[in-house]
Amino acid sequence: MGHRLSKIYTRTGDDGTTALGDGARVEKDCPRVEAYGAVDELNCVVGMILAYKTPKPIHQSLTRIQHELFDLGGELCIPGHHLIAAEHVDELEKDLDRFNTDLPHLREFILPGGGRAASACHLARAACRKAERRVVTLARSETVSPFAIPYLNRLSDLLFVMTRVLSRIEGGREVLWHSRRTAPK
Repeated sequence: MGHRLSKIYTRTGDDGTTALGDGARVEKDCPRVEAYGAVDELNCVVGMILAYKTPKPIHQSLTRIQHELFDLGGELCIPGHHLIAAEHVDELEKDLDRFNTDLPHLREFILPGGGRAASACHLARAACRKAERRVVTLARSETVSPFAIPYLNRLSDLLFVMTRVLSRIEGGREVLWHSRRTAPK
């Protein structure tokens, strides 16, 4: 395989357009670019979590997810291309079941926090929801893989569960949300 990026700047995007994976030029703020850009942003935040010391099962899961997110970004960058499949969604569900098993049931919403890795994981969850919204917007006007939205939906659930696991490991505590009506005095 040759060099993929021999020159970093090309000046071809100076007019506000960019090339999709199939060579078509589109506006940089079109729904497709917004969708794969949001997936890229999510992948960056997952990388932030991995910069912290995390348990091996979480580290392995997030590393796999980073590769899948790169695949999803590529899928979104090339109209009609499909890389994410049902088995990817199934794998997220298996991780969800595994990590959620020992967690106490929730009765309240949890505010972001609980430790450094847990906080990064909360940020990843929010970035995942944003990516999901961008893909939903794209799917209204263009064909998107039938597994892209379920994948992101399941991933945001998994990231939430991981925040709870990481919070406990980091010795933090989950901060429960209280409305003004029920806030402790």
